[in-house]
Amino acid sequence: MHIPFGRPEAMAKVSGGSNAPNLFGSVKFYQMTNSVLIVADINGLPDSETDVFGFHIHEGSGCQGKGFSNTGNHYNPQMTKHPSHAGDMPPLFSCSGRAFLAVLTDRFAVSQIAGKTVVIHSMPDDFTSQPSGNAGEKIACGIIAAI
Repeated sequence: MHIPFGRPEAMAKVSGGSNAPNLFGSVKFYQMTNSVLIVADINGLPDSETDVFGFHIHEGSGCQGKGFSNTGNHYNPQMTKHPSHAGDMPPLFSCSGRAFLAVLTDRFAVSQIAGKTVVIHSMPDDFTSQPSGNAGEKIACGIIAAI
């Protein structure tokens, strides 16, 4: 497989809310032949008991509202049970407040998620609880913009 190093097809600039004001970073989306490569580089994750944070694509198109309420639920066009939502991603593991993640998925194309949101949660996703994985409050958000 060829790993792209050029310009992604979409990107979200992630910013923390009032409960994580120093959190920032980017999530880049590269369209591959039959999949999407997602590369997240996040800084300023708050100290937590586990240093593991839920990470999802949500159906909403904005980061407004108290606690990023405009992000809505996980992106789930096939109406599957959690953790099979198209927007379910592996968790972010903090290393002194920084997380880096690269994951390949075939659950969507970049064109299908442009305009949606990326959300970081305060706790790890349990991959069991319906519908959201009991991942705690939303602490950061970014809008996925086509480039």
